[in-house]
Formats: sequence, structure tokens, C-alpha cells
Amino acid sequence: MNDQQALNYNRIAEAIAYIKNNFKEQPNLEDVASKVHLSTFHFQRLFKEWAGTTPKKFLQYISLEHAKKLLREEQSSVFDTAYNTGFSGTGRLHDLFTKVEGMTPAEYKNGGKNLSINYSFVESPFGNLIVASTKKGICYMAFKTNEKKAFSDLKIKFPNANFQKKIDPMQQNALLIFQNDWSRLNDIKLHLKGTDFQLKVWEALLKIPIGKLTTYGQVASQIGNVNAARAVGTAIGSNPIAFLIPCHRVIQSTGNLGGYMWGETRKMAIIGWEGAKSNTL
Repeated sequence: MNDQQALNYNRIAEAIAYIKNNFKEQPNLEDVASKVHLSTFHFQRLFKEWAGTTPKKFLQYISLEHAKKLLREEQSSVFDTAYNTGFSGTGRLHDLFTKVEGMTPAEYKNGGKNLSINYSFVESPFGNLIVASTKKGICYMAFKTNEKKAFSDLKIKFPNANFQKKIDPMQQNALLIFQNDWSRLNDIKLHLKGTDFQLKVWEALLKIPIGKLTTYGQVASQIGNVNAARAVGTAIGSNPIAFLIPCHRVIQSTGNLGGYMWGETRKMAIIGWEGAKSNTL
């Protein structure tokens, strides 16, 4: 990400934070543009270019009241509705063609010994990413600003693996998810290191369609353990694959967005972007 792109991202992030903190007042275009020191024309153009929608529509979508409305109207059937919605279009849900393979017990216990992992640093609409893959699939993806720290965190996940800084076809295919045209996107393969419970939770997240939200309790119910909402939250917080495993689509039962490993502002940005995208598919 060059200096101008970083500046634009920071301005949009600041605008999103301002909207979040002032959503009850429904700030208008002039209010938000002034906050980030841009003309309304420039801000409107930049925001739409970055988020894929207008500031007004974005505000409407990420409003906490809107999240509450989704939960109130769908009630306990939010997750079931999400699971059964959106499969009519061939390109509507990337979740439909995301394949998961858990690592073997040996790979899990020995820190990835004998695993060869390629990794690279790339740009996304929501900030810089580190993405890593084995021959079986994407094993790690995280939003990171410091490449040295990002690689260090990856090595902590797989302390005994062999690493090569290289972008491969597996990574290139998965990163197409950020493009407007999903027709070139093949099956995304994930190679995950996790406990049986974590894998079950992460696979449940893959069933939440783009543009939909659910709660921790409803994920717990979906995996057959209605009393495990807290454990589900812990598993979600350990998600090793940013964006592709959509933990950002899980919010609190009160309608509050809740935490996000890579920042609440980024979570709101992704939810808004997906909301705009789902309306065009």
C-alpha cells in the first residue's frame, strides 16, 4: 500500500469510526466529509470507490439499530435463514465453494513439522494482509501493518514449518474474493490447524451468507451445543483465516457488533462492504 492509499484508508477508517460513534444523530454527508477534512464531492467519490457504496447507504447498513432489527425480525431463525438463503446464484456466496481440511493430529501437535508454507504480503480493500498456504490450502490470513510482526505471528502458529516468501496459485485464487467479478474464483481450499471444536465452529461460520449476521448463541445452537456460546466466542476469537472464515458476521445478541481480532472499525467496514455487494449479486 503506497502513501496515498494509506492516507485514503485512514480517512475512510476515521469516517467509519465517526459514523459509528454518532449514528444516533444520523450525520449527513457534509458532517462526515468535514470530519476527515475533505470536500463533500471528493469524500463521496473516495468513499464509494473504497467501500463500494455511498456513505448514506453505508450508514444505514452498519447502524446498530439495523443489526438489532435483523435479529428482532428473524429471532431464533437468523442462522437457519442465513444457511438456507442465497444459494440460487452461481456467484452469490463464496461460502458455497470454500472447502475445509483439518491438519492431521501429527501436524497439529508438532507445530507444522515437515510442512512447507508459502507466504506473501498483499493489499486488500481493508488494509494489508499476510496470507500463507500449504500444498493443501490457505492456512493463515491476517490483517497486518508490520510485515516483520506479521511473519513472527505466522511462525508462532507453525514454529517447525519450512517457510518461503512466495505467492502461489492457491493464494492468488483466494484473493480474488476481494474482486468484483467472482466468475474466475475457483474452490477456495483451507488447511486449518485447530481442535475438533474449533473446526466445527469455523465451518459453521462458513454457512453464514454474505450480507447476513448471526449471534454467538445461534452459532452454538447450530453446532448442537446451546450452552457453549462463551466457548464459541473463544473459538471465533482464534480464527486463523481473516475474512475467508467470516467471523465478522457474528455479533452480540443485543445487536452490538462485539469485538473483532483485527479491529471493530475494520469489522464495520467489511459488514458494510458485504452488505453493498450482496445487493448487487
